Amino acid sequence: MFTFYRDDRLQIDIPVLELFWEDLSLDKQEELLHRWEQIRSTIPDRIIELEKIIMDKQFQLSDEENFENSCYLNSQIAELASIINDLWLWYRKSLLITSR
Repeated sequence: MFTFYRDDRLQIDIPVLELFWEDLSLDKQEELLHRWEQIRSTIPDRIIELEKIIMDKQFQLSDEENFENSCYLNSQIAELASIINDLWLWYRKSLLITSR
């Protein structure tokens, strides 16, 4: 009917619908919506955690004199920013389900 898979990059569970939404019973639809809203509610806190990590890395970058280390810190910051962007996309969806 539906499952959730763990997205290790985002560190949240993502809903996957194995049937068309209309083919789910009303109880299953409510169960799915309830579970997704529980997950969705954790996203802002996850974003705040990532923003703090970015700030720490930006602070490290401001004192970094080694070019290779600066590039590495910049790539880490960019990846964290990308994760934040993806989390906001998921958060803005009241329910986004991908079909198998």
